[in-house]
Amino acid sequence: MCPRNYTELPGTYNMAKLKLDLHDIFNKGNSIDAELNRVINEAVAKRITLVEIIPGKGSGQLKKSVIRFLEQKHIKQLYHRLEKDDKNFGRVFVHFKF
Repeated sequence: MCPRNYTELPGTYNMAKLKLDLHDIFNKGNSIDAELNRVINEAVAKRITLVEIIPGKGSGQLKKSVIRFLEQKHIKQLYHRLEKDDKNFGRVFVHFKF
C-alpha cells in the first residue's frame, strides 16, 4: 500500500500536489524518515509546488518529528516555506518555489 497520491488543486491548470499520509507508518521511525525524504525528493524532481503531509492529530509527537525532519539544513534548502494548517492541527504543507 502506497501512502501517497496525486491530486489536482482546485482552480489551477496542470498543477499537482503530493500527499503523504503517515497514519499507516506512525510507529516506524526509519520508515517515516524514508517516506519524508522520498516525497520531498519526488516533489523537487517533478517540480511539484505543494506537498501535504498528514501526521494526524494524536499527541503531536509525530508532527513535531515531521517538523524537525523538515527543519534539517539539507532538507530546508530544498523548499520555499513550511505552513502548519491552522484549521486542521494534523496537517503540514510544504511549499516549493521553482
